[in-house]
Amino acid sequence: MAEDKYDNRNPYSRNPQLRSFVDPYLYQRLNQLLNQKLVVQTVKDSVRGTLKQVYPDHITVTTDGNHFFVRTAQIVWVKPD
Repeated sequence: MAEDKYDNRNPYSRNPQLRSFVDPYLYQRLNQLLNQKLVVQTVKDSVRGTLKQVYPDHITVTTDGNHFFVRTAQIVWVKPD
């Protein structure tokens, strides 16, 4: 049988699952900075603006009417401005 080729010890062999890790300390601190001006350094660039929304997987920073969605996994540091 083809099913015998699956390794039952490996949880990914039959049912792939999305796993995401949330930093509860970063999430809590970002919620404290809601509606404040800040600078967010990501692995690629920095964003400066007002923190408008905080979710476990991303934040929304608004600058001059433009919305930037930053994945929390990409955040290196955050500094109130």
